[in-house]
Amino acid sequence: QVQLVESGGGLVQAGGSLRLSCAASGRTSSTYVMGWFRQAPGQERESLAAISRSGASTYYADSVKGRFTISMDNAKNTAYLQMNSLNREDTAVYHCAAGIMSSDYKYWGQGTQVTVSS
Repeated sequence: QVQLVESGGGLVQAGGSLRLSCAASGRTSSTYVMGWFRQAPGQERESLAAISRSGASTYYADSVKGRFTISMDNAKNTAYLQMNSLNREDTAVYHCAAGIMSSDYKYWGQGTQVTVSS
């Protein structure tokens, strides 16, 4: 089993920045990719970014490309999502996930709320 705990969410003004963290514990050696998702009220879950545990490969959704950056600190078993130039459309609950491949995430965190005010 792998446990994921997100942190770093909160209230920020439009144009501001936040950095989310996802701390992994347990059998982390069984996972090879970590990703970030978000879900706004009444909307489907959206895949935002993914990174291989080596950090060599990354993926970004078009909606966040150029504004968000995913990174990985294997020494801390922690993935990060740096979010810049936030706007109201970024308001959502953000979740991290881990798995063997990005098409099959097995482990999910509880989520952290991000609210962007105008």
